[in-house]
Amino acid sequence: MPIKKTIAPVSTKTSKKVTTQAVPSKKIAAKKAVAKKASIKKDEGTPLSVVIRRRIQAQKARFHASDNIAAFIKPGELEGLIDEVSEKMQAVLESLVIDTQNDHNTRNTSRCVAKMYVQEVFNGRYIDQPTLTKFPNVSRLNELMIIGPITVRSACSHHLCPIMGRIWIGVLPSKDSALIGLSKYSRLTEWVMGRPQIQEEAVVELADMLERKIKPIGVAVVMDADHFCMQWRGVKDRDSKMINSVMRGAFLKDSNLRREFLALIDRK
Repeated sequence: MPIKKTIAPVSTKTSKKVTTQAVPSKKIAAKKAVAKKASIKKDEGTPLSVVIRRRIQAQKARFHASDNIAAFIKPGELEGLIDEVSEKMQAVLESLVIDTQNDHNTRNTSRCVAKMYVQEVFNGRYIDQPTLTKFPNVSRLNELMIIGPITVRSACSHHLCPIMGRIWIGVLPSKDSALIGLSKYSRLTEWVMGRPQIQEEAVVELADMLERKIKPIGVAVVMDADHFCMQWRGVKDRDSKMINSVMRGAFLKDSNLRREFLALIDRK
């Protein structure tokens, strides 16, 4: 009998212990569910652009016109961003006193403009950098390579007017450099230029990126473009162009190499 009395209390305590541990865990789960719903309600009615901006600011990151912010955009949110831009673009058209209800030519303009900016003209801001498959320089190539002209389509940050032009890229690899496919130069250029840009800054960004990815002895970038902010507005000079270049490594130090590169590119 004494043995039975000893076992009974232990069994009861164990049972109570299991019960008391289970209750708090359920309460915590319930609290988390309520907090999640509260968070969702808090975001309801808040413009998606504000939600994305808060994420960026929370990380103390930059979001200038020429920056890529893909890391702060969740799957499916680009469609929501198009909806918001479309709504605000409609307000712009109304402020310009355009009758979009009765004018069949502008009835869907706000939606078309929103899709154009988010999915095409400025998509370099909202999508991840293209994957660059790199290959080892097995043949130890160390001769000048020139890629171009690569067609450039961008927009100036000041007036959002088109920038249309061409880019040439010169690469002098070393035996330790990585090699990338020719199409990757075009994809990387398109990704960098697919944002509101300033030409002088864009070519520097492209040169920096190529240096980091390929690690060549030298890299050179030349851009020749028409700026519609000069041709379409302002001075309205249709013959004005901007040509600028960035020379790094061997292209900067070796004047013969630089002359060879500039002589070989065709800017006619």
